[in-house]
Amino acid sequence: MMAGMAFPHSLILPDTLGTGLVVQSTAPMDDTSIRAFVDEYERTLSRFRSDSILAAMAGAAHGGSFDFPDWCEPLFDLYERLCEATDDAIDPCVGAALARLGYGPDLAFETGTSDSQRIWVAHPTWRHDVERHGTTLVTARPVHLDFGACGKGYLVDLIAAMLTQQTTVRPGYAPDFVIDAGGDILAHTSPPITVALEDPHDTSRAVGIAHIDHAAIAASAPSRRHWRTAGDEQVHHLLNAVDGLPVTDMAATWAVVDMRPGGTARSANRPAGGYFPTALADGLATALFLTDPERLAQHFDFACVTIRTDRVATRSRHFPGTLFTG
Repeated sequence: MMAGMAFPHSLILPDTLGTGLVVQSTAPMDDTSIRAFVDEYERTLSRFRSDSILAAMAGAAHGGSFDFPDWCEPLFDLYERLCEATDDAIDPCVGAALARLGYGPDLAFETGTSDSQRIWVAHPTWRHDVERHGTTLVTARPVHLDFGACGKGYLVDLIAAMLTQQTTVRPGYAPDFVIDAGGDILAHTSPPITVALEDPHDTSRAVGIAHIDHAAIAASAPSRRHWRTAGDEQVHHLLNAVDGLPVTDMAATWAVVDMRPGGTARSANRPAGGYFPTALADGLATALFLTDPERLAQHFDFACVTIRTDRVATRSRHFPGTLFTG
């Protein structure tokens, strides 16, 4: 939930990435081109679409060479940085574990056929089983990739670039806009918008608020994406890629990445090929389930809030908001 300024132009795509996408702007948008790119994005990176490149990789019995669009290069760069920062706890090859636990096509959360405690051995990894040449990925066996840790945020950033390029108000004009992809939010606004931090134990209430203007915020929590396996065990989608098991000690995380021109966070968080604050915030919100904030801060500039399953909450010093008490 968020509150702030009103926008005269909006685009709502309720089924995008399984969570929906809302774009609001002070300038007119080219709805047709945005819709077309969203379809291209999902056709490329969704493991839930049978016509996607990821589906082709998963179904290639002997592997192969798979060419992705040029716009995928910064996403691959970011994943490699997150793999390093988390000691491979974040790895796109986690798709195999998600499928094993029952996170199926069309976000159906099909009943898993394997108990979550079964040892996950000899599984493919990004470092050892995916040979990367720019945006071409080469494999020798089926590889189930899942870019969910950063994927929603990356789409938000690419749409933001489209909004800036599309405006015809005047040369050099950057419209105010807010893009929300299921809680991954990019705000290019003045004044700030207010974002509620949803209580992971009671989704009808908030545990705090954040105020963002030229920044991205992303949240991760299992509260809205969990299901039961065939053994009647409740599991969720936030896995450690090393052992393939759901994280059990963290309830919710939020990460904020600043995007102000010339800011230190902007330079420190720039992956090769561009700057993508929402993708980074999205990935960090997942990484906070797996890695201490202090370790991540050695690699990235960000602010965060974490809530453990025992409801112990931690707020970093520069987080632009407050937690409620009581």
